[in-house]
Amino acid sequence: MEASQTKVNSLEKEISTENFWSDKDKANKTLKELKRLKQIVEPLIKASSALNEIKELLAITEADDPSSISHLGEELQRLKGGVNSLEFASLLGRKEDALNAIVSINAGAGGTESCDWVGMLFRMYSKWADARKYSLERLDYMPGEEAGIKNVTFVIRGEFVYGYLKSENGVHRLVRISPFDSNKRRHTSFASVAIAPEIDETINLDIKEVDLKVDTYRAGGRGGQHVNVTDSAVRITHLPTGIVSQCQNERSQYKNKRTAMKVLKSRIYEKELERKKAELTKQHHKKKSIEWGSQIRSYVLHPYSMVKDHRTTFETSDATGVLDGDLEGFIEAYLRYDKS
Repeated sequence: MEASQTKVNSLEKEISTENFWSDKDKANKTLKELKRLKQIVEPLIKASSALNEIKELLAITEADDPSSISHLGEELQRLKGGVNSLEFASLLGRKEDALNAIVSINAGAGGTESCDWVGMLFRMYSKWADARKYSLERLDYMPGEEAGIKNVTFVIRGEFVYGYLKSENGVHRLVRISPFDSNKRRHTSFASVAIAPEIDETINLDIKEVDLKVDTYRAGGRGGQHVNVTDSAVRITHLPTGIVSQCQNERSQYKNKRTAMKVLKSRIYEKELERKKAELTKQHHKKKSIEWGSQIRSYVLHPYSMVKDHRTTFETSDATGVLDGDLEGFIEAYLRYDKS
């Protein structure tokens, strides 16, 4: 904590200098860094102060004063809750954890079933974002032929969104009685969820123009007729990595290209993070792959109700609550698993 407090003091001193705003980009980066450090330091100072106050009161409390002892017990419980929250916050210590998150959900094999599952997952993350007062902006959307969504890309903005949602990266499996099957048989559906941090001006990413292939095409899908008269949709391919990003939400080709480029940069950055993480896990002989067919989580709605994460073994019988956006247990379990 001392090192962080020293850094806070240094940044506050820098902000008070006469020429601080002469370089606006640098000034904004400094303010963001100060805010991030204060979010770490201030709760620690508050907890330390509360602990010292309890110690002082305990030293002057008589053993035959049950009222004061009860009060101190309540204060200790309150402090314990605060410390647990700080411990959880410490799991979000990587630089990229504080960023917004770009989420892409794609249907697997299974046609209408999988498209409906994508729609359910999109609703789940939307409700999770709403509960946290985060904002959600849809970037790209392709409806299913009969129902649901074939693929959707959106960004959720708020504090530490990527840090929380990186636990969702992988294949999600649904088992249920199909509403599209007249014989009421049980079906299994798959959808892949990809999470990338929305990079900001604090992250430098050098992408050469020669490494990009830009294609334009007419936007399609139900409700897309108003943008369908020109080649306004944009698809960008990063040739060295094969990463593809596309956007067709806007009427303007320029706006679609700008959005697609932002998503592409975020995906390239996420790929680099995954590469570094893979190297680290390989060193510890714990290499795991996230690929199509190797689900990270199963959602069973029939013949019983259960959602289970196959990495952390965390599970709950409240499948309805999870699909309504209650992901906190899975998020915390994954962060502790990832930290260990």
